[in-house]
Amino acid sequence: MREKFDFNKKRKNNNMNKIVVKMEKSGNRYNAYDIDGNKYTSEIGTSTRKGAYEKGMALEKREGKGGRTYWWKVPMSEFEATTAPVFDTSSIDVPEDHAEMLNFIHSSYKLKPAGLVMKELKWKYLVRSAVRGKNILMTGPAGCGKTMAAKSLVNSLDRPDFYFNLGATQDPRSSLIGNTHFDKKKGTYFSESLFVKAIRTPNSVILLDELSRAHPDAWNILMTVLDNGQRYLRLDEADGCETVEVAEGVTFVATANIGNEYTSTRVMDKALMDRFIIVEMDVLNDDEEFGLLTYMFPHVDPDLLKSISEIAHTTRMESKNENGKLSSGVSTRTSVEMAGLMYDGFGLDEAAEVTVYPQFMDDGGMDSERTFIKQLVQKYISDGSSDDLFNEEEIEDMDYAS
Repeated sequence: MREKFDFNKKRKNNNMNKIVVKMEKSGNRYNAYDIDGNKYTSEIGTSTRKGAYEKGMALEKREGKGGRTYWWKVPMSEFEATTAPVFDTSSIDVPEDHAEMLNFIHSSYKLKPAGLVMKELKWKYLVRSAVRGKNILMTGPAGCGKTMAAKSLVNSLDRPDFYFNLGATQDPRSSLIGNTHFDKKKGTYFSESLFVKAIRTPNSVILLDELSRAHPDAWNILMTVLDNGQRYLRLDEADGCETVEVAEGVTFVATANIGNEYTSTRVMDKALMDRFIIVEMDVLNDDEEFGLLTYMFPHVDPDLLKSISEIAHTTRMESKNENGKLSSGVSTRTSVEMAGLMYDGFGLDEAAEVTVYPQFMDDGGMDSERTFIKQLVQKYISDGSSDDLFNEEEIEDMDYAS
């Protein structure tokens, strides 16, 4: 019998007991994060963080005499050792392919594209689920990066991939099973769908985008395909009703918007949901969003990008507030579009007018969502064009949300 492998005890150099952080520059700020994305910026002096960043070094938390803690510069390899641990399997009987899989999973964070903001733990969980052939359901608000994360996973695994937008599928049976056609020479014949080809392809990754917008017929067809105990698709339209087995190693990655605010989505069947493990995408805070926008648009004025990130963050906080004045927040997708307009020479007021304001209702006059968002954006426009439409007390009332 093979001995059970204990991941936590076998990390080389006992790296789990260390707190080592790396520096990431966001605008003029130097932030410090550990392997799980936990932020330690407030615990470390500015000069210490800046010095480590400029020298390309990490910081390790140490304890001195009297229990006083301090941060010591260490080579970046110390941090990399915690993000990509090497598992010592020499003293136990572990299958070689399992050891290789472990090292791939725990070194996979370097494969995540810089433009995708996702905590390391969740990225590793996503990769692990894929290499283990799990069905993955990525959830989160619109524009938070679900599809980008799924496509990044496909690129990281370097496996055959297929993409299906179920939200745009008008005829689920045709898209997932196939069609019956008539030809003068061939007569009546059945043509398999691309989806059938996908599930026949070993080790493929199949992306099912907008699953929550799919027709219930699509869900019914997918039930047996996604069930670990079944994993087959019956071609009802074909002669003899052929049954197609899902090939070895096929991984399904679906995306879904779940929540009352998504009026065009359907309440997903519990039985369908149970066929997936769930990876929930995080909504970015203002610092993370600013860092993303700075990475994507390095030539845009940082102050403008900071304004965009703060506006978006404030709307999200306001929408979460029980007595908030907004029903939804500005998505990261919209923030990126605004920054793109900045890059193309538009002003903040112009970008907001064409990308943000149309998302909010103007019913209710001065108490409308549209008025609130205009007040918020006005705080960040300093070109002297304000007509003082809003008094100071109204603007100050919004400060708590930012």
